Amino acid sequence: MRFTKLFIPTMREAPSDVTAVCQLLMLRAGYVRQLAAGLYIFLPLGWRVLNKVNRVLKEEMEKIGAQEISMPVLHPAEIWQKTGRWDSIGEEMFRLKDRNGRDMCLGMTHEEIMAWVASKEIKSYKELPQIWYQIQTKLRDEARPRGGVLRTREFIMKDSYSFDADEEGLDISYQLHAEAYHAIFQRCGLKYYQVDSDPGMMGGAGATAHEFMAPTPAGEDEIVLCSGCGYTANVEVARSVASPIDNMNWEIEEVFTPEKRTINEVTGFLKIPAQYLIKTLLMISPDGPVLALIRGDHDLHEKKLTRVLGEFRHATKDEIRSILNIEAGFIGPMGHDNIRKIADFTLKDGNFISGANKSGYHIKGIKPGVQFDVEWYDIQTAKAGDSCFKCGGILRSEKVIEIGNIFKLGTKYSIPLGAVFLDKNGQENPMIMGSYGIGPARIAASAIEQSNDKDGIIWPRNISPFDLQIIPLNMSDPKTVEESEELYSKLREIYNHLTGEAMDVLIDDRDVRPGVKFKDADLIGIPLQVIIGEKTLKNNQIEIKVRRSGEVRKVAIEEAVREIIALYYEIR
Repeated sequence: MRFTKLFIPTMREAPSDVTAVCQLLMLRAGYVRQLAAGLYIFLPLGWRVLNKVNRVLKEEMEKIGAQEISMPVLHPAEIWQKTGRWDSIGEEMFRLKDRNGRDMCLGMTHEEIMAWVASKEIKSYKELPQIWYQIQTKLRDEARPRGGVLRTREFIMKDSYSFDADEEGLDISYQLHAEAYHAIFQRCGLKYYQVDSDPGMMGGAGATAHEFMAPTPAGEDEIVLCSGCGYTANVEVARSVASPIDNMNWEIEEVFTPEKRTINEVTGFLKIPAQYLIKTLLMISPDGPVLALIRGDHDLHEKKLTRVLGEFRHATKDEIRSILNIEAGFIGPMGHDNIRKIADFTLKDGNFISGANKSGYHIKGIKPGVQFDVEWYDIQTAKAGDSCFKCGGILRSEKVIEIGNIFKLGTKYSIPLGAVFLDKNGQENPMIMGSYGIGPARIAASAIEQSNDKDGIIWPRNISPFDLQIIPLNMSDPKTVEESEELYSKLREIYNHLTGEAMDVLIDDRDVRPGVKFKDADLIGIPLQVIIGEKTLKNNQIEIKVRRSGEVRKVAIEEAVREIIALYYEIR
C-alpha cells in the first residue's frame, strides 16, 4: 500500500479532552475519529488493526470447533421478556418501537437469540455439543463513555455460545474457550491475567465466570493478585483476609466526639487506627431497611451486598433520621432490634468503636454477634496489603482493562426459551449453555496502552496495520526511488508464515521532508521501518529500524530482503 493512496490524517497537537493514552494515540495517529460521545469511526489504519485482531479470533475459534454465524442487531422484545431481562436491564438497553408499535431493542448481547435458534433447530443429544460464534456490532446506552474505544455506546464483539447435554460437557466447552483465549491474547502480544469474576447480568445464581484482564494504568477495573499462590480475582468477587488487630479489651463506654462524623474525623480525634471502628451504613432494600457493618479501614463492596440483599440504595439523611431517629454520622449497630444487620467477617473477632446512636457520641466495646445478632457475609472490598485467603501471602492490586470474559450460564436461558433436547432415554432436558465474549477494539486499545513511548504507538507484530514500512528519504533522488520500489515489489511477494498471505507493506512515497516521515512512522507504530537514503546507498546499504527497541541495522542491498524477513520473525 502506498502512503499517498491511504487516508492517514495524523495530528501534531494532542486533543484536550482525552482520558487515556490509547485514545490520544489513536486520534493522533489517524486510526479513529469521534462522531459523538461513545461513537467512533474506524479509519483505514484502525480498521486494518481490527481485521488483524479478528483474523486471530477466527483462527483460534475454529481450532476449537466453533462455527461462525451472524445474528441480527435488532431484536423483538418478547424474546428478552421470556428471560426477564427486558425488565431487569435498565437504561443501558436501547429500546424502540417499529412502525407497527411492536417493542424492539438493539442487542447488547445475544444469549436470548442464540438460545432461541437452538430451541428451533436442535432436537437430539446426537446434535450436541455445539459452539456458535459471531463478530457483531453491539449497542449499549453507556452513561459515561470514556477512554476512546475502551467504553463506547456502539462496539464490535466476538461472542460465542456453547450448547451441551450436561455439566461435564459444559466443563469441556468452558476449558476449550479458556485455552483459546490464552492463545488469542498471546498472539495479540498482550500481557493479561485470567481472574475470578462476577457473572453479573449474564449468569444465574451460582454461575461460574472468569474475566481476562490487561494491566494498564488507564484500566477501569481493579484486580488483586497473590504472588505466592497465583490467586487472581476482580475486586468485585475477590476474597481476602484483613490485617489482624489486637483485642483492646474495652468495656462498654460512651465517648464524647463533638461534630466528629467521618472515620477520619473520629480516628483523628480519638487517636485510634481506623481498623478499630465500625462503619454502620443504613441501606434501603426491597424488604426494608438494613444495617451494613464493615471495618473502618475497608470499603463496602456494593455488588457483594447486592448478592445478599438484591437491589438496594443508600438511605438519605432524612430517611436515617426518620427510621433510626439519629443524625447521620453517629449511627451505631446497638439496638435497632427490628432492623436486619449484615456484618462483614472482619468484625467477627475484636472489640470495636462505633456510633452511639446519639449526636456527638461514639461508643467503645462493641462486639458484633455477641451483644447483638448479625448475619455474616463477605461484603468488604479486598485491597492491596490484605492477606490471601488461600495461602496467607500479601495481596497487591493492579488497574486493568477487561478484554474478554467467559461464563457458565447453565440453564438460565435454555429453560425460559425452550431450548431442550431428547436424551438417550427419550427424556426431555434443557441444554446447558456457556457464553464467551471478547472485544476486538479493547484488544487494540490495550495493546497501545501496554506498548507505546513518547513518539507514538508500538504495535505487537500480529495486529499491526502493516508488517513493515519502507521510508525513502528523498523522492527526488532516482536511485532512492528505484531501490525503494524494487524492495517494495520483492517484499510484497514474500509469503508471511504468520498470516498465510503475502507480506503487508506500506511505502511512504510522499514528497515530504525526512523528519515528517520519521515522526509519522514512529507515531503510527509499524514494527519494522526500512529506511533508504542517499548516504547509505553510496555504501550499497539500507537501514532497518526496530520500532520497539530503536535498534538500527545497516545491511547490504543484496541481503536486504533476507535480513528484513529474518528480523521480522525475530520480533516478539
